[in-house]
Amino acid sequence: MGHLKQRNLVTARERLRDQVAHALRAALISGELRPGEVYSAPGLAEDFGVSATPVREAMLDLAREGLVEPMRNKGFRVTEVNERDLDQYTEIRTLIEVPMVGRITRSASREDLEALRPVADEIVRAAREHDLIGYLEADRQFHLTLLGLSGNERLVETVGDLRKRSRLYGLTALDERDQLLPSAEEHLELLDLMLAGDAQAAEVCMTRHLGHVRSLWAQGLKDAEIPAARRFGLEHEAAARRG
Repeated sequence: MGHLKQRNLVTARERLRDQVAHALRAALISGELRPGEVYSAPGLAEDFGVSATPVREAMLDLAREGLVEPMRNKGFRVTEVNERDLDQYTEIRTLIEVPMVGRITRSASREDLEALRPVADEIVRAAREHDLIGYLEADRQFHLTLLGLSGNERLVETVGDLRKRSRLYGLTALDERDQLLPSAEEHLELLDLMLAGDAQAAEVCMTRHLGHVRSLWAQGLKDAEIPAARRFGLEHEAAARRG
């Protein structure tokens, strides 16, 4: 019985660490945790209302993914992604996902593809309702589940890792300008093409979609470089000049 209790405690601890890691990833993607900034585990733990231990463990998980880097006696620094990084991530994803979409179009059952429609609908709904967490989770689920139809688990892991490293910066600012909706709707277009059995058109759509996502990364990166207060001040000044 003592061993069972100990195992349950470990499971609960791991679950809390995973929950904190998920929340931290969301904060990184939305821009709440800013590139180049250093954050301490105790400070973040206070924000989450938990002890510093699961936060520190979660940050170490993120460090292994390349999202943050430990700073001795200071905390964790959010890694910065530059234009060259984004180009390379996009190139790798294009080399993998475009031909794979064509292959899956030719091999997947209609039932397996149709099962993705609720997820594609959820991406669009989340974009329209400005639900950033829902948008990110549904987008991740759609792409990785679609690739999972290939039967290649290592391929799915590779793309999942690339998605984490090529996170959207400044997602909140993009959402405020309704720039996420066109990309969201491309998931439905892609799915319809695959269901129609048009592998070539599906590959073209995926190529365009990844290029669209790359442009969002670039815009998000620029937004993240400008503090929110300053950005809103510039927008106010621009509006005043137009008026």
